[in-house]
Amino acid sequence: MSRSSKKVSNNPQKIKELEEVQLILNENGKIKSDANFYRVEVIAQLFGLSVRRIQQLTQEGILPTTTTTKGRRYDLVPTIQKYVKYLSDKAYGKSPKSDKEEELKEQKLEAEIALKESQNKLHELKTQIIEGKYISKEEVQLDYRRFFIVFKKFAMSIPSRVSGMINGFVEPTQVRSIESEINTDIVNLLEGFVVAGIASDEVEKDKR
Repeated sequence: MSRSSKKVSNNPQKIKELEEVQLILNENGKIKSDANFYRVEVIAQLFGLSVRRIQQLTQEGILPTTTTTKGRRYDLVPTIQKYVKYLSDKAYGKSPKSDKEEELKEQKLEAEIALKESQNKLHELKTQIIEGKYISKEEVQLDYRRFFIVFKKFAMSIPSRVSGMINGFVEPTQVRSIESEINTDIVNLLEGFVVAGIASDEVEKDKR
């Protein structure tokens, strides 16, 4: 009896810490979510583990902490639930997964889904190309060049045609001046079409 009394009297701090562990309820009798936070030393005392071991479990993502006005603290009920699950998984040979592992698993799943979607889109695009819904860039450029050659010939003939229409109604000098102005405007317009329809490096190549 005296030995037991001596043991209790030598550890007053431990008894005090254990007495501090209590659930605080609200007016409805439910556990308050913002009033049951404890330091690592208290959790270690409650679980019968060292502070270092609790910190290790925290680093592994098994026991989460919450930021409070007093610093990082353990929410009592979720901490107990997490630790019980950890012990249960360990007893049945299951490998406990940390929050980091769960996050990586989720990211891997999202990446696989994105890859599957891109593969489906690529397959759909290939199918549409086979069905003739798309034409190659080279075919478009060739068709544009052919159109532009025909259009250029027609446009460059306009000044002389206009001159023939107005010849006899105005002075020859005015006819030549009008023809020159129209020809200049058309040339400038055609150069603009060339720049818009063909890449700049191709335009330089054609000029050479």
